[in-house]
Amino acid sequence: MGLAATLDPGRWWTYQRERFPLLAHVPLVAAFSFSAVAYSSLLRGDVHLPALGAWLVAFITALAFFLQLRIADEFKDFEEDSRWRPYRPVPRGLVTLRELGVLGAVAALIQLALALWLFWPLVIVLAITWAYLALMSHEFFLRDWLKARPVTYLWSHMLIMPLIDLYATACDWMVAGGEPGLEAIPGGLHWFLIVSFFNGIVIEIGRKLRAPADEEEGVETYSVLWGRSRAVLAWLGALGVTAVSAALAAAKIDFLWPVLTLLLVLLAVAGLAAWHFLNNPSPGAGKRFEAIAGVWTLCMYLSLGAGPLLWKV
Repeated sequence: MGLAATLDPGRWWTYQRERFPLLAHVPLVAAFSFSAVAYSSLLRGDVHLPALGAWLVAFITALAFFLQLRIADEFKDFEEDSRWRPYRPVPRGLVTLRELGVLGAVAALIQLALALWLFWPLVIVLAITWAYLALMSHEFFLRDWLKARPVTYLWSHMLIMPLIDLYATACDWMVAGGEPGLEAIPGGLHWFLIVSFFNGIVIEIGRKLRAPADEEEGVETYSVLWGRSRAVLAWLGALGVTAVSAALAAAKIDFLWPVLTLLLVLLAVAGLAAWHFLNNPSPGAGKRFEAIAGVWTLCMYLSLGAGPLLWKV
């Protein structure tokens, strides 16, 4: 494609709407990054609103990470998409892999510039996350082996989530500590990282649960791989483990009961949706899981970071 076509905003607007909807991603990543910085601050005993610069760096960098994950998927799935999903933007020629590669590189340059601007040692955590992302992009050089083991594939890819979270929190604790190493990590942060890991699993399983009428040939949803009942139970199990981790994370900042109350309400809603889906898997019913997973994740992060911080300020 020529330069004019590459810079055509209409094509990129269509691409983001179909494959990286900013309307959905921006609020979720904004809540995620603000809460990550806020939770780190609360663990340190610093009950103040995060510095605007720290939050913006965490937010823009995290948003860029999720964009890079989407771009990596476009490369990984190109052959399968071309065969089974030719309607997607890359197979149908809306954008090219080369253009997406350039976009990912530009996003990396922005991440690097922001890290150097805020606190140069952040580049260490940034590089670690980039390295893991690069391994993921090549399926850890074990593509066939991983494809044959869906559970291992799932957890190995979800480890990127706590790494992104570690970077977002480092915009607070590393900057506040003024040291390039990991010595300044506040005690209890691991529970927040565990929450982000299992939240990723909740989202990933939730977006790949479908009613029988919505399954597509060549698309490996969890409702196909594991069967509808087992996949729904796995999703509920991930919610349960996330809830326990979130409760332990909330206890570290003396905010257990509000979080526990919210969790019980959300778990009840999720349980009702699961029961209804198993008893009436009508076309489109699977979309509820993705919607609930999004609301769950948003509420989870807000209740662990932004909520308690604003309550205590």
